[in-house]
Amino acid sequence: MNLAASAAPVAALSLRDRVDDALDRALAERRLVGAVVLVARDGELVYRRAAGQADRESDRLMREDAIFLLASVTKPFLAAAAVELAERGRIDLDAPVTRWLPQFRPQLADGSAPQISLRQLLAHTSGLSYRFGEPAGSDYDTHEVSDGFDQPGLGIDENLRRLGQTRLRFAPGTGFRYSLGLDVLGEALARATATPLPQLIDELILAPLAMADSGFQVADYKRLSAHYGNSVAADGSRRPARMHDGSELPYFEGVLRYAPGRIEKAGSYPSGGAGMAGSAGDVLKLLETLRRGGDGVLAPATVATLLQAHTPAPLEGLDPGWGYGYGAAVLTDPLAAATPQSRGTLAWGGVYGHSWFLDPQRGLSVVALTNTALEGMDGRFTLDLRDAVYAGLDAAA
Repeated sequence: MNLAASAAPVAALSLRDRVDDALDRALAERRLVGAVVLVARDGELVYRRAAGQADRESDRLMREDAIFLLASVTKPFLAAAAVELAERGRIDLDAPVTRWLPQFRPQLADGSAPQISLRQLLAHTSGLSYRFGEPAGSDYDTHEVSDGFDQPGLGIDENLRRLGQTRLRFAPGTGFRYSLGLDVLGEALARATATPLPQLIDELILAPLAMADSGFQVADYKRLSAHYGNSVAADGSRRPARMHDGSELPYFEGVLRYAPGRIEKAGSYPSGGAGMAGSAGDVLKLLETLRRGGDGVLAPATVATLLQAHTPAPLEGLDPGWGYGYGAAVLTDPLAAATPQSRGTLAWGGVYGHSWFLDPQRGLSVVALTNTALEGMDGRFTLDLRDAVYAGLDAAA
């Protein structure tokens, strides 16, 4: 895999101009504070840029090697590890989670406690939910369940106890709901392999792919970006406000509760769905590894599984035309989704302000890590970036 930048060909210049424009407008309109954007085509890095500020208050400029709190960009790392462990025969994805977490037995409304498999946790078909996905006053509020990026110092045993007291939204395997399933799965993997989750992810993914910037701890705090949230200020402006532990943003019917300092707090459990920090370059390495069939690190069968839509559209919480795989949404109908992306494209993001997609048909990997929620995850910038990339490619064809 050659991701070294070289003299940009004419084809890349058109793409560069278009992506620059999308990024510059988002910064000028104060929808973003800072961002790192990387675009690879057939393994060649055709666009790379760090723009804006990593820390507005100290006027520290964004760098390409900046480290971000990844939030749900953690999910494809965990998904890859889980499927690879299954391919190696170390776990059975269809085994009940109670084999390793015997006390974790959430109930349905009728009081029954059905078995939940590891595969259902991975695919978000377990019946669990996220606290931020529930309206105020739900049982997730009552039991103060952590979403994996809040409540510094909270341990996994306590959060599993709290989550186990909530009601399953449906019988496992009968529906889809984005959930804390990967946090539960992460702890089950750790116990199944007798290996702490951070060490397990490092051994399976990070070390073999030389991802020195990523993990459940911050590799270099001097490179850690501050994080901001788009909220309406007292003067009516939308200047992003710096996040601190306890910052909140409304999200549909629920509330996103942030704690940027969580990753520094001893005792904070390693959230398999939201707990990692890392760089754009490391995320791109993971996408390129999938595009190239595993690169000898992941088994080809693992990659094939990760590229499939295991729960077809339509799905609650996903746009039309998108199904869900393991760790990401999978595009099943580009026409219904009204997107230039190809069928089979994988895409997801993170609530600190990130988005990425992998279009295997076009040989395309795109990573945009920003420090501004929620614009960088599902705001106008994500659509402008997507359209700029494809328009640039089409103009060069």
